[in-house]
Order: sequence, then C-alpha cells, then structure tokens
Amino acid sequence: MIHTVACIAQEGLAPFEFGVACEAFGLDRSAQGLPVFDFRVVTPVPGRIGTDFGFSLLVDEDLAFADVADVVVVAATPRAFWGGQDPRVRDVVRRAVARGAWVLSVCSGAFTLADAGVLDGRRATTHWMHADRLATMYPTIEVDPDVLYVQEGRIITSAGTAAGIDASLHLLRQEIGAEAANEIARRMVVPPQRDGGQAQFIARPLPEHAGASLAPVADWALDRLDQELGVEELAARAHMSPRTFARRFKRDFGATPAAWLARQRVLHAQRLLEQTDFSLERIAADSGFGSAAVLRQNFARVLGLTPTAYRDRFRCAEPAPREAAPAA
Repeated sequence: MIHTVACIAQEGLAPFEFGVACEAFGLDRSAQGLPVFDFRVVTPVPGRIGTDFGFSLLVDEDLAFADVADVVVVAATPRAFWGGQDPRVRDVVRRAVARGAWVLSVCSGAFTLADAGVLDGRRATTHWMHADRLATMYPTIEVDPDVLYVQEGRIITSAGTAAGIDASLHLLRQEIGAEAANEIARRMVVPPQRDGGQAQFIARPLPEHAGASLAPVADWALDRLDQELGVEELAARAHMSPRTFARRFKRDFGATPAAWLARQRVLHAQRLLEQTDFSLERIAADSGFGSAAVLRQNFARVLGLTPTAYRDRFRCAEPAPREAAPAA
C-alpha cells in the first residue's frame, strides 16, 4: 500500500488541478478508518510560487521527497514549461518511473511526463483542448483525447479538472481497495468511479449527461447483475431498437452495454470479496459471471490479480457473515 505522496508545484500552477491532489491524498481521514498519507508539496526551488489566479503559495520543500515517495503527482504544467521542462523536474519524473513509483499527471501535467520521455511508445491523455498539441510535439505518444484517464503500468495520465479526481480514485482503488476508495469519494461528494473512457462504473449514480430514457434502464440492470442481460432485452426496456440503444448507450456511457455490464460485475465482485466470506462460486454467481473460472479470467484482465489475492489484500476488518450452509 502507498504511504507517501509528493505533488510537484511550479510557477504559474493551476489551483484547481493542484487542489485535486491535495484533496485526494492530503486530507486526514483517519476518523473514518481510512489511511493517512505523508503528503508533501515539493518544488525545484523552495519559496513563493505564483498561480495563474493572481495569488501565491509558499512551498517549503525541494524535490528530494519526490525521489522517495510512493506516488509522484504532476499537477497541470504551465504553458511556459511545455517542451522546456525544468531539468530537475524532468529527472525526478524519470527516476520515479525507473524505481516503480506511481506517477500521476493531471490535465496538462502530461506535458511534463512527455518531456521526460516516460510516455514514449505509450498511450496517454490530457485535456482535449491540448491533445493535438501534445500529439504534435511528441509523435511517439499515442494521445487519446476522448477518455478521462489512461493507465499504462504505473503511469496514469488524466484529462482536465474533475478527471484528475477520477484518476486519483482509480489509483487509490488499486492501493487501498474499492470500499476505502469509495468512502473517500463519498467524502469528496463525487461519483465513486468513472473508469477511464467508460464514464461512470459505480453502484448507482449515472453520467450527468446520460439521456433520461437510459438512466432507468441502467439502474434496472444494476439490480440484476446475476442475470443474463442482452442488448435486446435492455433495448426493449428503453423502447428502442437494439442498434439505436447500443449507439446511444455508447454515446452516454462511453462503452458498449456488454463492456459496461462486465465492468459493473467486476466492481460488484470486488465489494463481495472485501465485505463477505462468500465462496468464489457464490460470488461469481451473484456477480453474473457464472463460474469461478470466468470470475478469475475477468479479474486477471481488469485488475491483474486473482480474486483470492484481491480478497487477501483488501478484506474489510469485519466481513459480513459467511454464507449460510444448506439445510440438512
């Protein structure tokens, strides 16, 4: 699990994107039983740093802490540094990637990662307004302007503003578990998960821009994850043809109905693994995977862990009672 987080601040920083890192990693939430991180703001030369809103921050620490932190956050990179990053920042990012630390960029922070060369040959994203510029300046990077965030190994790049929150929660979910990350999201009053390009994969809230005709259908499906749910059935409930339904669903949720359901089922299985002692077969059935083998395949594909390894890592302190034994 992560313990230390360094956020790199530079002259001209954007307060909102900087605040995302402070909110996600810097608050003491121990009263809710959540982990507390050693969070520090660092800069090449300690002192007063101006923002793009006319006020300043006083940063006391240099970049040394970033060389030992478990997570290095690069907030939005001011335009003055695009293509000409401070070499000290560039080097600390390179070293972080080389030693296997998490590196997370918010919005135009991707330009710092690109300048450091750590995105070469990788897929990445940034704010859609800057995506063409990033792709032109760094043609070896596969820039995707249509997603909220992209994870490549232990490097995460995110789009503008609120997408940085999504990316931070995505990282936290992998390190402290789904339930703890969801509790942080509740404290922040944001949806627990919007998974990269696939909009919101969460328990109930739906994408803000989802058409009213699709919201009740998605909510209905979330209550029936243990059942076979095909596009035809979902489309019928929306009073649409399957083709129209699939097109509108992809537009509103950023994923096909099948991909959305598969991710919802993984999330439901994560919660059951954390909160119950149900067998893998029971969890697979309740989540709609049918068998433990299919559950394992999906966990390996999505999370890179087996269900058993996930349970060992993220089991809650007081799980729900074991499933009842069959009656004699």
